[in-house]
Amino acid sequence: MRRSFTGWPQTALHLLCFAIAVGHLYVAFDPIISELQRNAYHFAGFAFLASVYHPLITGKTRSRPMLAFDLTFGTLVALSAIYLPAAETPIYNRGVNLIWLDWIAIALCIAGGIELTRRMTGLVIPVLVILSLTYVGAWGAWIGGIFSFPGLSWETIAFRSVFGDDAMFGTIARISSTYVFLFIIFGAFLLRSGAGDFVINLARAVAGRLVGGPGIVAVIASGLTGTISGSAVANTASTGVITIPLMKKAGFRSTFAGGVEAASSTGGQLMPPIMGAGAFVMSTFTQISYEKIVAVAALPALLYFLSVAFFVRIEARRLNLQPMASDGETLGSAFRKGGASFVIPIAGLITMLVMGFTPTYAAVFGILAVIASSWLPQNPMGPKAVFEALVMGTKSMMMTAVLLCTVGIVVNVIS
Repeated sequence: MRRSFTGWPQTALHLLCFAIAVGHLYVAFDPIISELQRNAYHFAGFAFLASVYHPLITGKTRSRPMLAFDLTFGTLVALSAIYLPAAETPIYNRGVNLIWLDWIAIALCIAGGIELTRRMTGLVIPVLVILSLTYVGAWGAWIGGIFSFPGLSWETIAFRSVFGDDAMFGTIARISSTYVFLFIIFGAFLLRSGAGDFVINLARAVAGRLVGGPGIVAVIASGLTGTISGSAVANTASTGVITIPLMKKAGFRSTFAGGVEAASSTGGQLMPPIMGAGAFVMSTFTQISYEKIVAVAALPALLYFLSVAFFVRIEARRLNLQPMASDGETLGSAFRKGGASFVIPIAGLITMLVMGFTPTYAAVFGILAVIASSWLPQNPMGPKAVFEALVMGTKSMMMTAVLLCTVGIVVNVIS
C-alpha cells in the first residue's frame, strides 16, 4: 500500500518529482554529465521516492517511526548512489581495490534495490538477484556440468554489480533513464490532457450496446490506454474506476470484473507504441530497431485483447446478461469531446518513429504535441497541468526505474 501525504510534505515530494522529471528531460538533450552519473542519479531519485511512498511493512503507512526509518533508508541509498560515480576514478587508481566507504555504498545500493523491489513487486525478482550474486560468489563452484562456475571474489562481484556495462547503472538503467521515463511522461501528459476520458467514451461508443458490453468496454479502454501509458498500474487506476463499477452494474460478479480489468490493464504493456520498458530492452539487446519491434508487436497485442473480450462475451452469455441501454455516446460525439488530444500526439509519435527519429526525440515531440492539441477541445494545459503531468509521470515511473536498475545485477551475472 502506498503512503499518501498532505500539506507541506506532499508539496515537497511533488516538487522533488517535478525536479526529477525536468532533470531527465534536460539531460536527454544536453548530456552535461556522464552516462554513469545519469543512471546513478536516476536510481538515487527514484529509490528515495520509492522508500518514502512504499513502507517497509505493508499497512504501516501512518506509523511515524516507520516513516522515519524509510526516510533514513531512502536517503542513505540515494546518497550512496550519488557517491559511487565520484568514486569510480579513485577505485580504478587503486587497482580496483575497494575501501570501506565503497563497500558501504555498494552494499546500500544493492540492498536498496533488492528491498525496494520487494516492496513494490514481491519476492520473485529479489530472490533472483540474491541467487545470482551467491551463484558467482559461493555455490556456483559446487554444481557440475555446464552450469559450474569457478567463482569470483566478493570484491570483484561488488565492483561489477555497479560499474559493469550491464550492471545496476549500466545498459538497462540507461534505457530506464532515457527512453522509458520519457515515454511514461508522454503517457502522463496524455492522461492529464483528458485523453483518458476520450478512451472511455470511445470504448463505450464502440461496444457499450453489445452483449457483455461493459466488459468489452473495459478491454477496449485498457488496450487504448495501454498505447499511451505503458504501465499496468496507471492503466488500472485510470480505467478501472469507471469500468469495474460499470461491469458490476451490468451483472458481472465483482471478482470477474476485477479480473477482466487486471488482465486488460496488464495487456496494455503489450500494446504499441509505448509497451512499458519491454520494447526498449528488446531493441537494445537484440539490435532490432524499436520501430520494427513495435510494428511486429501490434498483431499479438490485438490477439491478446480479442481473447480477453472472447471470455467476457462467454461469461455474459452464461449469465444471460442483456445489452445496456444506450447513453447516447457515438463515435462522432466521442471524437468531438477529445479525439484531437489523443489522435494527434499518437499519430505524431508514430510518424516520428517511422521517419527514423530516435525514441527520445519522438517522445519529447509527443509531449509538446499533447500540450498543443489540448487547446483544440478547449481543455488547454497550462503551467499547473504541466506540473501535475510531470509529477504523475514521475510517480508512475517509480516501480519501473527501481526494478530495471535492480534487474541489471542479474543481467550482469548472466553476461
